[in-house]
Amino acid sequence: MLNEAPHRHDENGEAGLAVRAAWLYFSGGMTQGQIAKRLGVTSIKAHRLIARANRDGLVRVFVDAEVAECLDLEETIRQRFGLDFCSVAPDLGEETPLPLRALGIAGANFLKNEIERGEHALIGVGHGRTLAAAVNAMPAVATGRTRFVSVLGGFTRRFAANPYDVIHRLAEKTGAEAFQIPLPTFANTAEDKAVLLSQPGVAEVFDLACSAPLVFAGIGDVTEDAFLFANSMVGTDEIGEIRAGRAVGELLGHYFNSDGQPVAEAVSARALSPTLAHLSASRVVALAGGADKVSPTLALLRSGFLDGLVTDEITARAILAKGGER
Repeated sequence: MLNEAPHRHDENGEAGLAVRAAWLYFSGGMTQGQIAKRLGVTSIKAHRLIARANRDGLVRVFVDAEVAECLDLEETIRQRFGLDFCSVAPDLGEETPLPLRALGIAGANFLKNEIERGEHALIGVGHGRTLAAAVNAMPAVATGRTRFVSVLGGFTRRFAANPYDVIHRLAEKTGAEAFQIPLPTFANTAEDKAVLLSQPGVAEVFDLACSAPLVFAGIGDVTEDAFLFANSMVGTDEIGEIRAGRAVGELLGHYFNSDGQPVAEAVSARALSPTLAHLSASRVVALAGGADKVSPTLALLRSGFLDGLVTDEITARAILAKGGER
C-alpha cells in the first residue's frame, strides 16, 4: 500500500500525485485510463506516476491514512454533488483562516495537469487570492496550443489595478497568449455595460471569455472582507441588493443563496463576465477553501454550475458536515 511521508510536502505536488495514482491503482483497482481521468492527467503521465511511486519506495504494506482519507472525501463530495472531478489537498497545518499554501499547491497541480493534457485550446481563468496563489505555485510549463483568457473584468470602478489579477503572471509562467477583459468587474448600469462592450477590440475578448470550454475560478463570499467588496469592485447600493437577496456565495459576479438559486440578478446582469447560460455550456472548476468559504462553496455545489472542485481537507470536512443530504 502507501507511505507518503518522505515526500508529503514537496512544493510541486508531484510526489503527492504519485501517491494518489498508486493508491487508486493498487488499492482502488482502477486501470491507468481510469486513474488518468480521475486525476485529470494523461494516460502516459498516470503510468509514470505509478512507476514513480514504486521507484521512490512509496508502496508499502499499509495504507497511508491521510491520503486515504482525502481520497474518500474527494469521492464523497464528487458523488454527493454530481461532480466529475474533486481534489482535496491534505491539511498542512497552516495557522491562518485561509490555507493558501495547500490551496495554491492543489490549484497549481490542477492547472498544470490541464495544460499538459492539452484537451482545451482555451482556458478561462478568474482572479482572487486563491487563484493567485495557485499560479504562483505552478512551475513554468510549456502550453503548446493552449491560450488563456480572463473571465471577469479585472478593474475596480475607479479603474484601479486588481492586486490579484493572474492573467499576466500566467502568461509569464507558460509563454502562452493570454487575454484580459480590459473593463471593470461591474458596469454601473446595463446601458453602460453595452457601451463598454461596444468598444473596438473589447467585444472580441469578451466573446472569447464566453466561449472558454474550461473555466477555473474562485468562489466569493459576502462578508465585509469579500474580495469584490474589499477591492471596491461593487458599490454600496449593489452590496445592499446582494444582501437583500440573501446571497451567500458568488461565482464570477453571479450570486447564489444557500439553496444554490441565483439571486441579485439585476446586479449580476451588470457583471462583465460570462452569463450563467455560458457557464452551463463550459466545464467549470472552482478553487476554494477556508472557514469563510464553507457556506459559499456549499451554495455553489448545490447550484449545479460546478463540474469540479479543488479544496483543502478541513474545508471538505466542513462542507460535508454542514451540507449533509437534503
